[in-house]
Amino acid sequence: MGIGFVSEQDGLGLGALVARALAEDVGSGDLTTAATVPEPARARAAIVQKEAGVIYGIEAAVLAFTLLDASVAVELAAPEGEWRQAGAPVLVVAGPARALLTGERTALNFLGRLSGIATATALAVRELKGTNTRVLDTRKTTPGLRALEKAAVAAGGGTNHRAGLYDALLIKDNHIAAAGGIGAALAAARAHAGGLEVEVEVADAAQIDEALAAGAGHLLLDNMSLQELRAAVALVAGRAQLEASGGITLETLRAVADTGVDFVSMGSLTHSAPALDVSLSLELL
Repeated sequence: MGIGFVSEQDGLGLGALVARALAEDVGSGDLTTAATVPEPARARAAIVQKEAGVIYGIEAAVLAFTLLDASVAVELAAPEGEWRQAGAPVLVVAGPARALLTGERTALNFLGRLSGIATATALAVRELKGTNTRVLDTRKTTPGLRALEKAAVAAGGGTNHRAGLYDALLIKDNHIAAAGGIGAALAAARAHAGGLEVEVEVADAAQIDEALAAGAGHLLLDNMSLQELRAAVALVAGRAQLEASGGITLETLRAVADTGVDFVSMGSLTHSAPALDVSLSLELL
């Protein structure tokens, strides 16, 4: 059973992405399944989460089966975006046994990866309970999977930051150096922003003052200590929104939030979240 198709109506959407993942895995055909499973065999397969966490990615998992055989029947057993305990059912699929076995790994790869991100985000949101701080994702995503990974962050209760370089402006240290200073960089960015948000990265009190004098409304506090973050919050005194960034972990997150910043951005939500353990068991019908 090979796969070399991408429906024109899918464009660059989820169907095309899952089809490419299947093509990568299946290639010219699933040799083991073709050799061991009779073509007429039908089966039922149940996917469960083997550890506690938030499930996300069911649609991609379903496509891993239905793109192989449109007759596969699907029964959803889990709501996405809710914390559930180990052993909870996620999805049941039934149909040709060959399609279920061939699509298994691709389905579990998407589901485990995206659920891991949703779970990591949910844990971060839990740490922030009782504060006014929100957790943001970043552009540190798997190439080609950004939209899915950011959707998983949202499913876990996090807040999506800019989707890419096209929907918001973030002036960082190299932009500032190239433009000749924060004021010049901010003025140039506003001239091109077209109403989009403009954020400025600052590293110390002097840069904060310069950014505020230029009218910045959102500051990225880069790699500051807790003491520096508290000082920045006091200096800004509500004149701009403040985002802490740089090496923040689940263990340090609450202390950072307690400094009074509005946002904490965590690249680890997407670049190093462990996959949630999910498994599939199959029985012939």
